Amino acid sequence: MNTDQNSTVVLITGGSSGIGKSIGTFLHNKGYIVYGTSRNPAKFPNFEPFTLLQLDVADTNSIKSAIDEIEQEHGRLDILINNAGAGIMGAIEEVPREEILKNFTTNYFGPIDVTKATLPLMRKQGHGLVINITSIAGYMGLPFRGIYSASKGALEITTEAWRMELKSFNIEMCNIAPGDFATNIAAGRYHVPIIADSPYKEVYGDTLKLMNDHVDSGSDPMEMAKVVYKIIKTKNPKVHYKVGVFMQKFSIVLKRILPDKMYERLLMNHYKL
Repeated sequence: MNTDQNSTVVLITGGSSGIGKSIGTFLHNKGYIVYGTSRNPAKFPNFEPFTLLQLDVADTNSIKSAIDEIEQEHGRLDILINNAGAGIMGAIEEVPREEILKNFTTNYFGPIDVTKATLPLMRKQGHGLVINITSIAGYMGLPFRGIYSASKGALEITTEAWRMELKSFNIEMCNIAPGDFATNIAAGRYHVPIIADSPYKEVYGDTLKLMNDHVDSGSDPMEMAKVVYKIIKTKNPKVHYKVGVFMQKFSIVLKRILPDKMYERLLMNHYKL
């Protein structure tokens, strides 16, 4: 997609911090009309440099209201970036069912509902671009992150199907899978408490610390913003993009070429299981 960026309208879900805010700031500085979203914009009274709308990906009414507001203001919505997401950690045996459903609502059903609400407008205007922010974790089952991996992996696969359905409408769709970035995702992530008599107590506690360390030492989210900009300026975007340090991206290649059990052993050694 390669439109006049000074009149191009962009909506980024989860735009109040982290990757979403970095993407929004970068595109705003490039001259795009940018809207971010938050479940509670009132928490950010002096937010800048772009506009924050109220939107909860779990609430279809709030989704419709945000899309309607943009349409009334501009009559168009050129680019949707499904960035809102939630982390979740814990031994699958110990993760409450309601937390699994909540995570899939945010990471999977939410992006689907926001996209569904956006497509009629994109179809009417004759073009559009949808970018789904997934995760490198979505390419593999990671211990104590299995639910997160599954929700992001589901979005990756759904995008593969959906983009084919949208081709005839001149609407593009693709994924960007980030590795570890220095954001506040760890603070907002649900994690099963370390239970005193849990059979997973020791190894889960170690993994939890390892994951937090990875996020704290992660890459600059502005790298994601640059990839988004590159995709926007590309006529025919690829299906999948990966952004992260070499070993994170290479782990996907290894999964493709190594026998399953050998790859599993590499992961178990990494997590000291």
